Amino acid sequence: MTEIADTAVRPLAVPRARRERLPLAWVGVVPFLLFVALFLLLPTFDLIVGAFQTPDGGLTLDNIRRLNQPTILAAYWVSIEVSLASSLLGALVGFFLAWAVVMGRVPRFLRPMVTTFSGVASNFAGIPLAFAFLATLGPTGLVTAFLMDIGINLRVLGFTILSFWGLTITYLYFQIPLMVLILMPALDGLKKEWREAASILGASSFQYWRYVALPVLWPSLLGTTILLFANAFGAVATAYALTGSSLNIVPILLYAQIRGDVLHDPHLGYALALGMIVITGAANLAYIWLRMRGERWIR
Repeated sequence: MTEIADTAVRPLAVPRARRERLPLAWVGVVPFLLFVALFLLLPTFDLIVGAFQTPDGGLTLDNIRRLNQPTILAAYWVSIEVSLASSLLGALVGFFLAWAVVMGRVPRFLRPMVTTFSGVASNFAGIPLAFAFLATLGPTGLVTAFLMDIGINLRVLGFTILSFWGLTITYLYFQIPLMVLILMPALDGLKKEWREAASILGASSFQYWRYVALPVLWPSLLGTTILLFANAFGAVATAYALTGSSLNIVPILLYAQIRGDVLHDPHLGYALALGMIVITGAANLAYIWLRMRGERWIR
């Protein structure tokens, strides 16, 4: 009886505070953070510093002032036009394709096929993509030759793959799949109860999309279109491999300043790249903000 009383009176032992250990998930995150730091943050920092330096290492604003040259301004404008055209067309076609796969009456096996293809095509760019379109729509391409056989001459109609619209059509190959991949979760977020409630209240299909679906999807649609703009604006390998120097756009002009033998001015190239970072950075910030607004309805 005494032992029981002693045990009841004796205070409980306080366990020693355990040292908090980092979760094992950091083992997989650390390589990613190192990769971002080494291949994204440090090069970006070096680029920004180089945009305000002279060849001998002094500080200057002349590189930024030189961006006001007519040739450079024209290159920025053409790049913006190509990015706008490819993003708007890619958003339009991608929206209807995503809608058909998610909400249309199509066989179920098409959705994984479209998703898989979109995941591959959205990352397919550069020299292989340029060669594919040259072999298809080039001066001696398959489609060009076929149209010639039936009496349609693309050159007479004013189309060439090395032009503004040729580059825009090429960009659509990875713009449309990217739109599909990003928009499909937003379409999945449209609840069936909303459609049923609209039907019970007597709303037509047009009224449902006008007053319910599109207001919900609008942030996702606009945000993804902005992301497509940034994606096209920063593309360099495809444009350079396809058009060479025949089209005056910023990525090609930037490449000529850094790697060219004639127009070799790295610090001006850094300033050009800084302008691209500002434009694409603003577009990505707008996309992130709109995506956060759109995700409210998916939860």
